[in-house]
Amino acid sequence: MLVLLPPSETKREGGTRGPLDVAQLAHPRLTPARRALIRAVRALARDEEASRTALKLGARQSGEVAHNRALTTSPTLPAVDRYTGVLYDALDAGTLAHDVRERAGRMLRIGSALFGLVGGLDPIPAYRLSHDSRVPGFPLKAHWATRVARELAEVEEPMLDLRSEGYAALGPTPDRPDCAYLRVVTRADDGATRALNHFNKKGKGLLVRALLETPAPPATLDELLDWAPDAGFELRRGRPGELELVLA
Repeated sequence: MLVLLPPSETKREGGTRGPLDVAQLAHPRLTPARRALIRAVRALARDEEASRTALKLGARQSGEVAHNRALTTSPTLPAVDRYTGVLYDALDAGTLAHDVRERAGRMLRIGSALFGLVGGLDPIPAYRLSHDSRVPGFPLKAHWATRVARELAEVEEPMLDLRSEGYAALGPTPDRPDCAYLRVVTRADDGATRALNHFNKKGKGLLVRALLETPAPPATLDELLDWAPDAGFELRRGRPGELELVLA
């Protein structure tokens, strides 16, 4: 099963590996599109005021523009270690056993406004670019949606999509019965459920960690639904093409 994760606006500084090698990232057919966008983002970063406007940054966030200027020279980290925030704090990839991290490299793909799609262990630099950023000449949905959708369409295994809707639009999953979008809901005292927004990220992170630490992860959506109760999760079918993770 392939699990699709959103990226995070916040990213860990520094790195333990050499500079970005775009050709070594997962899904190498995206390499030309990645290189073109990287050139555009670096060019934009030479104009700090224009960058802050395009990236919706405040005056105190000039460090984010500096990251973009150094995309091809700064050190890299595996993607699951680079991204921070609620989901990635709950996943806590740095504490996973070696064999579980290797599984993360196989099972996880992270949607990225800059790279399109990266593997869980792909080494990437710190950067700032969101699904709604405005890079001159590169409307991101038009740049990525068809290309990433093509990559996902060639994946033969089931998919569980945990991306936000903004990032899912940068590369829709195939319209197949073995692909599902995950929504996180909470149950009120009266038994009714409602969608969770910010707080859904922790639930997603804990679910992904549990999946990775399962010696034989579920291979189908039905197996995933059967696995969930014993793993401590309430997972159920929702609207067509969706699963719901129910949190207390």
